[in-house]
Amino acid sequence: MDGIIVINKPIGCTSYNIVYRVKKIFKEKVGHTGTLDPLATGVLPILIGKGTKLSNYLMEHDKEYIATLKLGKKTDTLDAEGEVIEEREVDDNIFNKDKIDEVLNKFIGKIEQIPPLYSAIKVNGKKLYEYARNGQNVEVKPRQVEIYKINLLNIDKEQKEIKFKVNCSKGTYIRTLCLDIAEKLGSIGYMSSLQRTRVGRFKIENSVTIDELEKNEQNNEFLNKNLISIEEIFIDKEIINLDDTKSFLNGVKIKIKKEDGIYRIYNNNNFMGTGIIKNNLLKRDLVI
Repeated sequence: MDGIIVINKPIGCTSYNIVYRVKKIFKEKVGHTGTLDPLATGVLPILIGKGTKLSNYLMEHDKEYIATLKLGKKTDTLDAEGEVIEEREVDDNIFNKDKIDEVLNKFIGKIEQIPPLYSAIKVNGKKLYEYARNGQNVEVKPRQVEIYKINLLNIDKEQKEIKFKVNCSKGTYIRTLCLDIAEKLGSIGYMSSLQRTRVGRFKIENSVTIDELEKNEQNNEFLNKNLISIEEIFIDKEIINLDDTKSFLNGVKIKIKKEDGIYRIYNNNNFMGTGIIKNNLLKRDLVI
């Protein structure tokens, strides 16, 4: 089987573990489009077989999360897995809905973020969390990300927690966003929970759990129902039918007068893959 299955990753499980378990089911090459921390749950698109060739097309997708911010405490990892390094009383006035909405709205647009020290970003060929675990200081440069939308979902004054939904660009660290929101509210805080509800077009409501997948390992109807085909990924792209596919498959550029962009390539109604047109020349891109 070739394509994508959207897994609803459970808490405490690594993305690598999900890849390993899916590989055992399909006995194909398997990959993913971006990891989720063990603490996080939700959408994890898994690429299967020739679907692994889609990685470059899916890495830039925007994402949607539901996050819970715990106020009054700060951890070294900025999430619930870390050690508490600071505590502070939380003023009840912080939990005013209008005030929280006002603060959240300040983050909409392009913002600068300093990635968490406990992250996999590399500096001088070494991952940040390796520096952090060794107690080494390292300069981390800010990165520009974009927040498209952010909405308050719930205020729990007793637990000193705020839950919100955020739509953001690739590369946004929700742990850092939680810390920054807490500081804007006049407090400190950490991300106590995180659920990824969407990656590009892949939504939580169209996902399956890894346990469901394993229970239906021999159920081809279930597997096919939940497998998104490679052809379906490019459903919004215009079709080009080719009579002579030999030149195309050999990488020869074919003159076709169309706008620059990605196209679905067919031969006798059979999907062959994708091609890219630039300056009226079609070149093969992804061949299935």
